[in-house]
Amino acid sequence: MASKILMPNPCATHVAYSASMVPRSHSSGQVCLPNYKSTAETTASISLSLVSSSLTSAMPAKSDKTNSARTPTLARMWREVHGCNNWEGLVEPLHPFLRQEIIRYGEFVTACYQAFDLDPSSKRYLTCKYGKKSLLREVGMGNSSYEVTKYIYATPDVSIPIQNEPSCGRWIGYVAVSSDDAARRLGRRDIVITFRGTVTNPEWIANFMSSLTPAKLDPNNPRPDVKVESGFLSLYTSNESDHDRFGLKSCREQLLSEVSRLLNLYKGEELSISLAGHSMGSSLALLLAYDIAELGLNRLGPDLDIVPVTVFSFGGPRVGNSGFKERCEELGVKVLRIVNVNDPITKLPGVFLNESFRVLGGRYEFPWSCSCYAHVGVEIVLDFFNMQNPSCVHDLGSYISLLRCPKKGDEVQKDEENIFIRARESILSSWAQNSTNMEPLRNAASNFVNLFQNV
Repeated sequence: MASKILMPNPCATHVAYSASMVPRSHSSGQVCLPNYKSTAETTASISLSLVSSSLTSAMPAKSDKTNSARTPTLARMWREVHGCNNWEGLVEPLHPFLRQEIIRYGEFVTACYQAFDLDPSSKRYLTCKYGKKSLLREVGMGNSSYEVTKYIYATPDVSIPIQNEPSCGRWIGYVAVSSDDAARRLGRRDIVITFRGTVTNPEWIANFMSSLTPAKLDPNNPRPDVKVESGFLSLYTSNESDHDRFGLKSCREQLLSEVSRLLNLYKGEELSISLAGHSMGSSLALLLAYDIAELGLNRLGPDLDIVPVTVFSFGGPRVGNSGFKERCEELGVKVLRIVNVNDPITKLPGVFLNESFRVLGGRYEFPWSCSCYAHVGVEIVLDFFNMQNPSCVHDLGSYISLLRCPKKGDEVQKDEENIFIRARESILSSWAQNSTNMEPLRNAASNFVNLFQNV
């Protein structure tokens, strides 16, 4: 079989695609950015063909009116694809429209990595290499039929004395909106907000601030029981005002202002708000989705029409406690989590205190359950691992590659062993085969250490 359902958690839905090795379209890991220089043309052609096929498939095939009316299209199914029914009937097997939309939003996130400038000698260091009008074209998505309207910056409220990195805000992602032509083909005007993952050292420290704190994003109702990871919240809400009165506003203020502007600009149209992120970026996407819904920004008009808010999360960690999860569900925030079963990042924070630890025997809830982290939404679980490069388990390129070309069950033998055992065997194998040459062993050990430094 091509896939199977895994049900370790009765509160979540899982679909697993098995693969022993995924094509490495990018360098792996969360610390090292993907190396796109050697594959720029390939990445560009893939992005162009993907977005083109995604939009084209939304148009009815040329046929008589009766057949056209009966032919399912993305324009007719977009609400289901965006989770209005919690993706019921679309994940097993994975529906073609849902697959192509996941890949499409994944490519929008990939653009963040491609465009982020990490050259310290560059004038655009820690910002985007390109202007808003040329960004998507420069990364090979010129035919996406989306227009970038806003760049987003985040300011980690963390200082590292031994580092020389500037304390200014880092470019974290962008906001884009579908064109008139794309809106007709997609069935609605789509506002997309994408976030990259962790790259800079202050962002890493923010990731490790794994204590829960009340979100308090709604001034009229603080909801102290709704708690989120303090590092992610700091990255979302911190600004530069403490250092420079003319400095950047917080990531949150920038985003809420732009989302409100676009919702007002396209008021009266069919709209959707799609958020996508990888790793830390998926945490920011979920915080923004919750924030929009909690403040009611997606409720338009006197009849309170609700604009759907959907998060496409790639390799994302847990963000908040059970109170946060329940409130997101109450508000109708839809979250589709694409995870690799071997990816340790998706198991953090809350390795021990999580949704599986809250209830004893399915009946008795522990008194400290409000301090347990909990994942939000529906999961699609992939399964890939590369012995030569264990850190690929968190690589966004690997996620997208497997979604694009899943291995059939009869073509791949699934290894159920723990990732730690696999990595250990890789090192021992290198030792046995190269007892006189220590270089392969050093490489294998280095890959193993790098993987868990990335955690």
